[in-house]
Amino acid sequence: MPEIQVRKSVATQLIALLFAAILGGLVAAGAVVLLDGDDTAPAAATTTVVTSSTRPTSAGLSAGDIYKNSQSAVVEIQAGNATGTGFVIDEQGHLVTNNHVVGDSQTVSIRFADESEEQGRVIGTDPSTDIALVQVDLTGHDVTPVQLGSSADVEVGDPVYAIGNPFGLERTLTAGIVSAVNRDITAPNNFTINDVIQTDAPVNPGNSGGPLLDASGNVIGVVSQIQSENGGNIGIGYAVPSDTVHNVVDTLKSGGEVEHAYLGVNLQESDNGVSLSRVRKGEPGQQADLQQDDVVVEVDGKKVESASDIQRAVDSHKPGDKLVLKIERGGDERTVTVTLGTRPPAAE
Repeated sequence: MPEIQVRKSVATQLIALLFAAILGGLVAAGAVVLLDGDDTAPAAATTTVVTSSTRPTSAGLSAGDIYKNSQSAVVEIQAGNATGTGFVIDEQGHLVTNNHVVGDSQTVSIRFADESEEQGRVIGTDPSTDIALVQVDLTGHDVTPVQLGSSADVEVGDPVYAIGNPFGLERTLTAGIVSAVNRDITAPNNFTINDVIQTDAPVNPGNSGGPLLDASGNVIGVVSQIQSENGGNIGIGYAVPSDTVHNVVDTLKSGGEVEHAYLGVNLQESDNGVSLSRVRKGEPGQQADLQQDDVVVEVDGKKVESASDIQRAVDSHKPGDKLVLKIERGGDERTVTVTLGTRPPAAE
């Protein structure tokens, strides 16, 4: 479960348990599935599958145009037994993929559109957002990088396109729409990734780390997970938003380590509001005198309507920043200022 744990319905808790089973190597009904493949995937094929019409989008580009402009930047990544997708974002050979694709590897095998291969060096990873940055030598490769766009203005109904390597089928294009925004998913280290984009564009194992493109051909997300009853696509895919990716990539490019703010509490939603079901001993919340069963009314002056409001507020800060909470305790309201800590490597 994430650092700020949220107890909702039995179904939500079941999905979390099933996600944990996936990380242990099992696939169960209703699970959230990480989209890296394995050595059992079929041999890569050169056939491209386009599941959309070729009608021009509102930006004047057809699905075929977007594919032609973007496909050279999309690569297949092999790291140990895992296979996935990545995409080149600049002329220096930096490419983005998922942390769960590269795992603990320091180098990975990169296969380009011309079938040539190079070794890529893992520059850095951020398990909390499931993003990794890799660098590869582009000398001799005809690659046109794709651009990281902004996910801030993405709306439900926007057309989107995914390019990846599902089941080893190289550079497959699929299309759909944005089905929802501001979703929360669980990262491989059990923390929450906020503001995730949900899409019905078909994505499957092997699509992990691939780009989700908008109607202008800009990357608005990194495909990471699907909701599935059988391990295959049922029309619910999730992409880490590009605004989150921007911040992570900028830090990793500069040689820095991505740090996330940490409150150190578990949350529970009920008809009475969002309360603290646990305040972790020795962590920032306890040090500021937050107590179990406190109900959080406001965070940084904004009304709290869901646990996600608190999660996003914490994520918008850096370690060492102050977070101001208005809470109810025993019928009384009080204001508590917390000095946020640094998130640990994994959630309990």
